[in-house]
Amino acid sequence: MGTALVYHEDMTAARLLWEDPECEIECPQRLTAALEGLQQRGLEQRCLRLVAREASEAELGLVHSPEYVALLRGTQALGTQELQALSGQYDAVYFHPRTFHCARLAVGAALQLVDAVMTGAVRNGLALVRPPGHHSQRAAANGFCVFNNVAIAARHAKQKHGLHRVLIVDWDVHHGQGTQYIFEDDPSVLYFSWHRYEHRRFWPYLRESDADAVGQGQGLGFTVNLPWNQFNPELVLVSAGFDSAIGDPEGQMQATPECFAHLTQLLQVLADGRVCAVLEGGYHLESLSQSVCMMVQALLGDPAPPLSGPMVPHGSALESIQSVRAAQAPYWMSLRQQGAAPVLSPSTCSPEGKPSPLLPWGPEFKAAGTQTMAALSSLLDKLCLNPTPPVRTAVALTAPDAALVLPPGVLCQERSALPEEMQAWARPHKALAQDKALTALGKVLYLLDRLLDGQVSSGIAATPAPATAATLDVAIRCGLSHGAQRLLCVAVGQLDRPPDLTDDGRTLWLNIGGKEAAAPSTFHVCVPLPGTTGGFLNCVLALVLPLAYSFQPDLVLVALGPTHGLRDPQAGLLTALLRGPAGGRVLALIDEESTPQLVGVLAGVLHGEAPPSLGPFSMASPEDMQALMHLRGPLEPQWKMLQVAASP
Repeated sequence: MGTALVYHEDMTAARLLWEDPECEIECPQRLTAALEGLQQRGLEQRCLRLVAREASEAELGLVHSPEYVALLRGTQALGTQELQALSGQYDAVYFHPRTFHCARLAVGAALQLVDAVMTGAVRNGLALVRPPGHHSQRAAANGFCVFNNVAIAARHAKQKHGLHRVLIVDWDVHHGQGTQYIFEDDPSVLYFSWHRYEHRRFWPYLRESDADAVGQGQGLGFTVNLPWNQFNPELVLVSAGFDSAIGDPEGQMQATPECFAHLTQLLQVLADGRVCAVLEGGYHLESLSQSVCMMVQALLGDPAPPLSGPMVPHGSALESIQSVRAAQAPYWMSLRQQGAAPVLSPSTCSPEGKPSPLLPWGPEFKAAGTQTMAALSSLLDKLCLNPTPPVRTAVALTAPDAALVLPPGVLCQERSALPEEMQAWARPHKALAQDKALTALGKVLYLLDRLLDGQVSSGIAATPAPATAATLDVAIRCGLSHGAQRLLCVAVGQLDRPPDLTDDGRTLWLNIGGKEAAAPSTFHVCVPLPGTTGGFLNCVLALVLPLAYSFQPDLVLVALGPTHGLRDPQAGLLTALLRGPAGGRVLALIDEESTPQLVGVLAGVLHGEAPPSLGPFSMASPEDMQALMHLRGPLEPQWKMLQVAASP
């Protein structure tokens, strides 16, 4: 199982044959720059390289009309003036004699990727294609898009592989209205798009790009414009546009390359990790190349670099999220649980007449160009200073079980800290006086040092149950004294916060499994362990993850205490999601009596694999929802990311 990269150099053949400032940015160099970036970082060599094939006309017909396919076939014989005239009949489109061939390769690449993932040849992958596809409709080209690559791939996955639930995530800066139109009455495909809207003043200027467009007929609630785990997809298709990236002339946004690694990593916990990304937009060559590299690194299982800057959501983003919740609440029980949604009023309060486009070549954008490029250069320098550690995952067990199966590449660590160091750290704790506990502590300390000096990205260490609390206390103090500036500790089960921890801002203690929801301070939070899958997901997504990203730790300790109460898939999901905030630097402490299955799950997710499915979805209990609501009040002023998860 690995990551596929699907490409064909012929997709660089189509190019603009006349002057058109609007279309000139969709150029062959988009592909070559992305591919060169992957090669320079050694990422292409780590992927399974597949040469794209042409899609058949029958496959194109899964979405497009025969008349439209015939029209595109005919462009191969047209001259430049005829191509220009035909292009003028569509919005932001140009045709070339090789467009039909390129577009069929783009579709074929997406289909090959789906087949490779669904047959188990690879775990995930990227189709590096042009022309893009998500604006294309049944019988119309639109916005540089000829055939709808991702929509055809979704229909293909359903038809050939018998799938019943496909999630399409579209993070291109422009709304993929073509994909929305195709699936708006289909409950088997959940289309989730977040895009720039500007109250209908950003292309494609459509009323149906707003939050209250939720689908039609049986597909009501399956179009989301701003994935719910309640949908439980069997495959995730990503319309991977990078025109929201910093420096892009189309999007004029400020998303940094590592953002796309985090987005990819979050999606990899769905559908058993079956993620197929297909390139859409992205028109700043350097920013596009770096963003594609970040996404491929995440697909390969590498930890995402930590996000930089203040983790404070913008007011307009919060407004958009609340609008989506309100529009979707009638169709999703999990959203209705969060509280009564306000009456939604359309946000399309654009001025009379056609909105004026935000031209990327306007004076305002040019004036910011130098500053933007300097910011991009600085970001790339920072990324180069955070190389991937030589060892991604190490496991230090007291007595490895013969039944334990670890993913390839996971290191079994036998080395230990020096005896005098072990004894110095253990001296305050009676529970660490026994030889067995002291031996386990030595392995914990050695592994912790390797995490902090950049030799190992993440690890698992076992300790005898009576010594769990003492070992955790030593790990916290040792981590802080050996270079960690901010340490997040997620303690699951009956584990008390060490008494000598202070609220100095360097540690955040989060206990899952306490008797009641409480926040003695903004750096000490306790919440009961929810009893349902829905309650657990709410706890992780609406409390743990926002707290973790707000705190921005450089080390995460996950401690599973004796009788912690988590099922293996729950422990796997929690640990997988906590890789993001600290750049993958996670140390999991477990009871030495833990099953080989749990150790295997944790090693897998820390190594970049998807966690096992949580199983059938069951709603959160009122008590669990009330516990989360009780905590948000005192915590939101300090941890702003909690506002994203707050109910309307």
